[in-house]
Amino acid sequence: MMSEAHGFRAIVTGRVQGVGFRWFTRKRAQALGLTGWVRNLANGHVEAFFVGHNEDLELMKEDLSRGPRGSRVDTLVCFEEEREDVTEEFLVRDNAVEEDHA
Repeated sequence: MMSEAHGFRAIVTGRVQGVGFRWFTRKRAQALGLTGWVRNLANGHVEAFFVGHNEDLELMKEDLSRGPRGSRVDTLVCFEEEREDVTEEFLVRDNAVEEDHA
């Protein structure tokens, strides 16, 4: 994997489902060279995990706070995290049936 790579998990609230948010996130992450995943949560939020260089991760946070046209981001909460289960690409995952995180 990349040297000096870091990771963060994001929870995005607002009008973020049914507006192309996951595909927007994937496109921006791929453009920045990030790996990880994004998925819808059962409570209407979007959860994502990113791995990459700090500068690119900061740009991703800016993109997430704006979202795609038609979305409305109310809150963006980010947690620094390291994970080993990330592939070498950025994936749109299946929707979560129930929240994994309290």
